[in-house]
Amino acid sequence: MSTTILLTREHIYPAAAIISTFWVTLFQTIKVGAARKRAGIEYPQLYAEKAEVKASKDASIFNCTQRAHQNTLENLPSVLASTAILSLRHPLVAASICGIWSFSRVLYTIGYSTGNPARRNFFGAAAFSIISSTSLLLGSTWTLIELLRDIA
Repeated sequence: MSTTILLTREHIYPAAAIISTFWVTLFQTIKVGAARKRAGIEYPQLYAEKAEVKASKDASIFNCTQRAHQNTLENLPSVLASTAILSLRHPLVAASICGIWSFSRVLYTIGYSTGNPARRNFFGAAAFSIISSTSLLLGSTWTLIELLRDIA
């Protein structure tokens, strides 16, 4: 038995939400590049060393900005895949949650790139990021269960 998946006009919203994640990573890339330049951290050095951080607030800001970007990249594959899967049956839900995740990552980056790691939860950004990525995981799992039930 097979399952037919019909793409509706509503599926443009998850596509737009997925594209928003690319804009988030571009925003972060630009912030990391600017912080790297201010701190004088040469490529291919991934982070400023402890001595550099002690000597310069800009080095600490660079490390925090770089970490915000890296953390986003670590989570991005599961966010993209779960958004795509959830959107098969629930496109507006998928788009909404992915959009919240993207917005929370912008706030997370703004807060974290102050150089104070505690500020990464700027306006609840870290919490919204965790809640939205977990919601996408649960929603995509439920969607797969629905699809498996349909073919059984």
